[in-house]
Amino acid sequence: MLKKRAKYVAVSAAGVLGLSLGLAACGGGDGGGSSSASTLTIVAEDPIDHLDPQRIYVGETISHTTRLVYRKLLSNPASTDPKVSSKPIPDLATDEGTSTEGAKTWSFTIKDGVKWEDGSDITCEDFAYGASRNFAADELTGGPGFYLTAKLALKGEYPGPYTATPEQQADFDQAVTCDGKTITYKFKSPWPDFPLAISSLHMMDPYKESEDKGAKNDDVIFSNGPYKVDTWNAQKGGTLVRNDEYDPETDDKSLREAKPDKVVFKFGEKATTTYEKLFSDSPDSQATIVSGSRVPPEFYPRLTEAGVKDRYTQVQSPYVDYLVPNQNQMKDPNVRKALAQATDVESWIAAGGGEKAYTPADSIVNPAVPGYVANPAYKDRNLKGDPAAAKKTLADAGVKTPYPITFTYPQSDTADKQAAALVEGWEAAGFKVTLDPLGDVYYSNIQKPSNKADVMWGGWGADWGSAMTVTAALFDSRQIEKSTNGQNYGNYNNPAVDKLFDQAANSATIEEQNKFLQEADAVMGEDVAYIPLEIATFNWVNGSKVKDFITTDASSSYPDLGPIDVED
Repeated sequence: MLKKRAKYVAVSAAGVLGLSLGLAACGGGDGGGSSSASTLTIVAEDPIDHLDPQRIYVGETISHTTRLVYRKLLSNPASTDPKVSSKPIPDLATDEGTSTEGAKTWSFTIKDGVKWEDGSDITCEDFAYGASRNFAADELTGGPGFYLTAKLALKGEYPGPYTATPEQQADFDQAVTCDGKTITYKFKSPWPDFPLAISSLHMMDPYKESEDKGAKNDDVIFSNGPYKVDTWNAQKGGTLVRNDEYDPETDDKSLREAKPDKVVFKFGEKATTTYEKLFSDSPDSQATIVSGSRVPPEFYPRLTEAGVKDRYTQVQSPYVDYLVPNQNQMKDPNVRKALAQATDVESWIAAGGGEKAYTPADSIVNPAVPGYVANPAYKDRNLKGDPAAAKKTLADAGVKTPYPITFTYPQSDTADKQAAALVEGWEAAGFKVTLDPLGDVYYSNIQKPSNKADVMWGGWGADWGSAMTVTAALFDSRQIEKSTNGQNYGNYNNPAVDKLFDQAANSATIEEQNKFLQEADAVMGEDVAYIPLEIATFNWVNGSKVKDFITTDASSSYPDLGPIDVED
C-alpha cells in the first residue's frame, strides 16, 4: 500500500491505509462507548488524500476509516498479536466466505441489521455497485482497484458504471452476482487470498448508488460505521460524531470499541509544534494523537524523560522506502547501475534520524512479508555507496559526464536533508543533480508517464501478506496507460518480468508463487528497476489522557483506533 512520505517537520495526514471510535449514547454497557462525553483529537499537516472508499490506498487512512466510518465484508482485529491481527474475521459478512472452483469463485452473505447512516439497509447490490466503481479509472483515479480489474471474469472491456453500455454492464453483472443477501464474485484465475484483499483494502466496500457523484465525492463520507460527519472541511479537518444508525450488536469489539464520543481532525499544524506540546504535556495536547508524522529526530533525546517514556511507542513499520529510476528518462542501464552504485544509504539514514528511525533494506519486499528474500543485486552492496566504481561504470559505457539528473521527492525539512545526503555521492560519481522537492501534489505528478524526473522517491508496504502485492503491484507494466502509470512510477517495462508475474498469479501454491516472484525481483535488480533504501521504524508519543494506545499489523503500525479512548 502507498506510504505517505514521513514528514518530521509537519504532520502527514495519510489517514489510511485515523483515529477514534464511538457508539452513540450507549454508555459503558453492551453497546460499548465511553461512560461520559469524550473527544479524541487527531492532528495532521496534510489533508487526507481520498475519502472515497474505492480510492483510499494509504495504509494509515485504510485503518482509520475502517475503525471509524467504513465497514467491510471482512476486517482485521485490533490486536498487538500479529497472528490475530493478520487473520480476517466477519464484519459486514456473516462468515469468512466460501470459495469454489479452486478459489476462482467466492461468495459472502451480508448480515441482517447493518445500515447506512440514513437508516437504509446495506444490500448485496450496494456491494456489487462498489465493486463496479473500481473499473471507472478515468473518473476515480489512484485506488487499488487494479487488483480486481485484472482478475474479474469479464468477457470484454468494462469501463465502470458511469459510461458502460447495457451490454458491458450485463457482462459485469454476470461476474458479480446477487442472490438475496449473498454476493458472488467470479474470477479468471484462482484468488486464494481474496479474503485478505477484502480485509486489507476498501476496494470491495459497498457503495450506495443514489449517493454517488463520482469524483465529486472524494471528500465525502457516507458512513456505515460507528461515526458520521458532523462538519468537514477537506483542507482544515472536521468533526465526527456518533452514527445513530450503527448497531454495535452487528459488530465485533475486536474491530471497533468506538469509545470517544467525538473525533476531531485538525490539519495544518507542524509536527515539531505538535510534538513539543505532547512532550510538554500541554493541556491542549492531552487528548491528541498524531496522524502520519512520527517523532522528529530532534526529540529522540527526550524519549526517556519522566512523563514521556510511558507514552512512547516504537514499532517496526511494514514499509520499505526506495528510489525508482524513470525508465523513460534514464534509458541506459549502465547509468541506472552507476546511480545504484553511488547511492549512499548510510548517509540517507543518518540524515533522517539514524538507527532509531530506519533499518537498511536489501529488497523492496519487507522481511515480514511471506516470500521475502534479499535481492541479489543489493544483498552485499556497500551501504556507503561506491562513487569510484560508479564513475568507472559510466566511463566504461562511454557516458558523457557530468550526467544531468533530476531527483523528485516529497518535500519536508528532513527529506531535504536526506536528498542532500545523496547528492554528494552521486555527484562524486559523475552525475549533476537537480533537486525537485514537491508538496502534496507529489504522487499525482510521478504517476504521469510523461513526468520528467530521472529518479524518484517511493514508499510501499504489502497490501496484505503476499509479495504479489509488492513486486507485481509496483512493476507490472500493464498498469501503464496514456494518462497514468499507476504505482509503476518509473514506467518499468520488461515482458519477461510480466510473464513471471502471470505465472505467480496462476500458481496453485504460495510456495510456487513466491518462486516466480523471487525470480522477477532478481531480474528487476539487474535492470535497476528500483534501489532499496530502508525500512522505516515508527516512533510515536501520544497525549497523556489517551488510553489504550496501540499500533498493530492491521493499522500498518500507525495508531490503531479500535480500542483507543480518552480519559475524562
